[in-house]
Amino acid sequence: MLGRSVPITTARRNILDLMYWSKKVPTVPVQRDITIADVIAARAACAERPRWTAIFTKAYALVCDDFPMLRRAYVKFPRPRYYEFAASSASIITERDFGGEYSTISYLIRDPAKMPLLQISQRLSAAEAARIEDVSDFRRILRTARMPLPVRRILWWLGLNVPRQRWRFFGTYGVSVYSALRAESLHPLSPLTSTLNYGIFRDDGTVTVRIIYDHRVVDGAVVARVLGRLEEVMNGPIVDELRSMPQAATLRPEAPSPSAFRPRRA
Repeated sequence: MLGRSVPITTARRNILDLMYWSKKVPTVPVQRDITIADVIAARAACAERPRWTAIFTKAYALVCDDFPMLRRAYVKFPRPRYYEFAASSASIITERDFGGEYSTISYLIRDPAKMPLLQISQRLSAAEAARIEDVSDFRRILRTARMPLPVRRILWWLGLNVPRQRWRFFGTYGVSVYSALRAESLHPLSPLTSTLNYGIFRDDGTVTVRIIYDHRVVDGAVVARVLGRLEEVMNGPIVDELRSMPQAATLRPEAPSPSAFRPRRA
């Protein structure tokens, strides 16, 4: 039986470019089960509950403040070297509807360690609700994807290897999660130094958290310590901030939903 030729859309062209550059990075995953029962309880008591991805994004940014190597990148301009950024920039992967075709695209939160949890959460919600054309990060990505292949190769290379452009347009770490769909990725690919990924919340308040790291920049033992520090930050500064937020008058039981975004239906 004969099939049909399907054109490469702008959204898929962006994914092709992402995979082209991601496969050049030697990444390794490390995972650990962490206990965050206190975080779950503190979030449930909030009048306005921050998104779980906002919580993990800030917690990891705080950890990056403690581990400077997480803010480093291997760059090649003007020569191969490591560059250490003064602050983190999070590239959060979300799924959006591109005219009936669902595909992933990234949204940047710059210096999330200094932002309140609710502000991060509200910015993610605003990006989800807005039209793709109204979000500058989305417009830039799609504008680049519409360019000829040689131009895209040059722009991506410059964006990843010129430190200022890397921080502004790609970020220092990624967050990729879809456990709200009752599934989890074991080794998401990315051209960034590290990518944070977590699984499905369990009834005992534990969750599996993974960090996929660029082995040229960081070693596995360091990442193992980073995961331990992440658990401490979640149960320390993050719990404290949640408890300081306005509390709900009446607590209602709610199963944790660790999704940053849900696909917006047409």
